[in-house]
Amino acid sequence: MTAFGGFEMPLAYPTGTVAEHLACRRDAAIFDVSHLGTVRLSGPGALDALQATLTNDLGKIAPGRAQYTHLLNADDASVTDDCIVWWVAPERFDLMPNASNTARVRAAVGGTDVTEERAVLAVQGPGARDRLGRVCADAASVGRFRVEALGWNGHPLVVAGTGYTGEDGVEIAVPVAGAEALWGALCEAGVVPAGLGARDTLRLEAGLPLHGQDLGPGITPLQAGLGWVIGWKKGPFRGRAPLEAERDRGPTRRLRGIRSTTRRPLRAGDAVEQHGRSLGVLTSGGYSPLLELGIGLGLLEGTHEDGEAVEVRTRGGLVAGTVVTPPFVALPSER
Repeated sequence: MTAFGGFEMPLAYPTGTVAEHLACRRDAAIFDVSHLGTVRLSGPGALDALQATLTNDLGKIAPGRAQYTHLLNADDASVTDDCIVWWVAPERFDLMPNASNTARVRAAVGGTDVTEERAVLAVQGPGARDRLGRVCADAASVGRFRVEALGWNGHPLVVAGTGYTGEDGVEIAVPVAGAEALWGALCEAGVVPAGLGARDTLRLEAGLPLHGQDLGPGITPLQAGLGWVIGWKKGPFRGRAPLEAERDRGPTRRLRGIRSTTRRPLRAGDAVEQHGRSLGVLTSGGYSPLLELGIGLGLLEGTHEDGEAVEVRTRGGLVAGTVVTPPFVALPSER
């Protein structure tokens, strides 16, 4: 167990991080992600409040859908938080910020913090829907980036086809009173419990940024390669002016993937070099259980092509690597 975002969280279960990681890639794993926040906005003004604050355009979707979006710093357009919006009903939105950012997100958009009323269980992997279907067939049928309000054993659920592993699956918001029973039923159906360690190695293999490392103060969506999360065609939103200025002049650094040639894990803070010249630093790093190589994400100055040779200055010395465009491994759509 470890402290994380004000919660005590499982880092790994007895099988270990690598086994949990591979269970998710090959079959199904379950993560307790109740540390994520839930800020609920409801009523006729909820849609306008979100549109005026967050970067993405909810006009692209409709009730019953989910959308990835950013809350920006108004002064420099850096990412204050990256969130998922669950559009549960025409005038109800459940905004899911990162654990430590719930209060600042609520301060920006309004709404009610209902985090302590529910748990959130993420069931992920190529076998996730089959195993979940043995427990709750309706939950297993919720499509990718769809949202549905359901019931299970007398407990109301909100189920979204979202996740943070690169695999297919769903995230389930369940009232606290029903969380333990649902977790137990899913484990009995053969879903493998997985902790924060596997969650991090899975999201890194998938090339998904982590707020506080790959996103955060000083890092804008354009630098992170997430320009698609900006609703340029909608009206004003927080941080739009400085982001437009960066778009017009072009970002001077970009988040890129680095794949090493050895099993030695790469680490956040490792310097990335080329012919003795510093290009930047890794913002995330680790070991890929599928590739059996060190991998990382880093903000690199200038433009660099896939396959370009670089060196990473690790604790154990220089390691040869190449620049790549994540994901590092084949995800379901590529398989």
